[in-house]
Amino acid sequence: MITKDTIFQEILMARQRVYAVGEVTPLHTLPLPNIDAEVWVKREDLGPIKAYKWRGAYNAMASLSEEERSKGIVAASAGNHAQGIALAAKSLGCQAIIFMPCSTPEVKQNEVKRHGGKHVEIRLIGDTYDEAGIAAAKHCKEAGAVYIHPYNAAPTMGGQGTLADELVMSGDGPFDRVYIAVGGGGLVSSVAVWLKTYWPDVKIIAVEGVDQASMKAAVEAGEPVELDYVDVFCDGTAVRKVGENTFQLCQELVDEFITVSNDEVCQAIRTLWESSRVIPEPSGAMGLAAILQDQENGKLSSEQKVLTVVCGANMDFAQLGTIARRAGIGSRQRRFLRVPIPEGKGSLLEFLKEVPSGVSIIDLQYGRVDSQNQYPVLGLIGTEEDYEQLDKVLKNRGVEAADVSSEEMVGYRIINYTPEIFLNPLFVNIEFAERPGAFFEFMREVSDLASLCYFNYAYSGERVGRSMLGMEFDSEADRDKCLTLMKAMEGTGVRAVKKVSDETFTRLTGKAY
Repeated sequence: MITKDTIFQEILMARQRVYAVGEVTPLHTLPLPNIDAEVWVKREDLGPIKAYKWRGAYNAMASLSEEERSKGIVAASAGNHAQGIALAAKSLGCQAIIFMPCSTPEVKQNEVKRHGGKHVEIRLIGDTYDEAGIAAAKHCKEAGAVYIHPYNAAPTMGGQGTLADELVMSGDGPFDRVYIAVGGGGLVSSVAVWLKTYWPDVKIIAVEGVDQASMKAAVEAGEPVELDYVDVFCDGTAVRKVGENTFQLCQELVDEFITVSNDEVCQAIRTLWESSRVIPEPSGAMGLAAILQDQENGKLSSEQKVLTVVCGANMDFAQLGTIARRAGIGSRQRRFLRVPIPEGKGSLLEFLKEVPSGVSIIDLQYGRVDSQNQYPVLGLIGTEEDYEQLDKVLKNRGVEAADVSSEEMVGYRIINYTPEIFLNPLFVNIEFAERPGAFFEFMREVSDLASLCYFNYAYSGERVGRSMLGMEFDSEADRDKCLTLMKAMEGTGVRAVKKVSDETFTRLTGKAY
């Protein structure tokens, strides 16, 4: 078993190696006025591979002899460790085969190729890191190559620990609480060994995803255990079973385990963007998510200095859209409610007018169905006080809303509606100024003619809002009047209105214009 002394010596040796390919990463405070403690952040996203994994990968490979490296290097990785291996292979002039899941984001595959060039070969195997790891181990045995473990080997852990050495050498410590995201446990183990040597009173907080908490499960069970399911939203920490060595050290040195939800991670990413214009990958924001959670639970004080590590920033660009939808704004939190309203002309609009001014509507999914009551889904952002005001509005109306924030129908924006009951329908794409009241000004102008039967809107962060809007009319003449009126409104709060195509209309309604 690897001991604390072993890792301490490995970190000492790693100090002589890792800076051949990277430099000390910045350490600075985060301007977070709503946090009681003084918050510091270690910017591993500014390292040579935009993640901390270069440290362990390079140290492990540099510690090998030339003869060992000549046998070939093999690794398995979901992304960041692979980039570290690629960087090291090119720097040390050896060859590496890296097994990656087929689902690895393209941005990480491209970065492996960029860092390693002709010195690396990527083999995509299976759908998970575990499948890639099995394939890598099999190839190593058959080819007699050298396997570089991403977290459970002493040289890898020693390299990761140079991050902690930089913290001590910075002169900005000691810190009271240090929050480290945990996957396999290599980083938190080595950081804990080093920091507790120099700052005995420091508290090491291991942060895991709610459905990724393999280290917490291991500590509770007294041995590494395999999770039945691992969520991969934070893909850099998605490990089904932690290592024996990292488990032993975490069991001994970690003071507290905190689990964070994906929504909390999204909020932390937003906080980093708004405070410092930093966009980490989800795993890179887990530590800050735990700090925000501790702040909300009253665990932080103004006398404390706390630290987190932005441990990576290698994220597929497409994931940003999901993150933006799931994040709150400051102290305001996102919530989706399904609200029953009576069927009738203008009933939805009348309800929307009653929503408290402090609540922002960021999403609206509505389709009229053949029922006495309608059930629009409202995506809202507000404070607890705002939601209390909304509860009073609902109580006065004699209705009770259902929280549907986690429903699949809402997440995938599946809007049920009954097109057969629409009278003289008109579907339009509408673009309006993204400010309070702009849409209501539009509806006020057309309300004498039209009634809403469909609404699909999601806030995009732009200065204009875009929605697909369905309206129905008592007659075709009213529908034509409404079209004329909408054209006249362009240039006001409504910037553009355009009918959907004939093909789209037919698909939506089963009818032709």
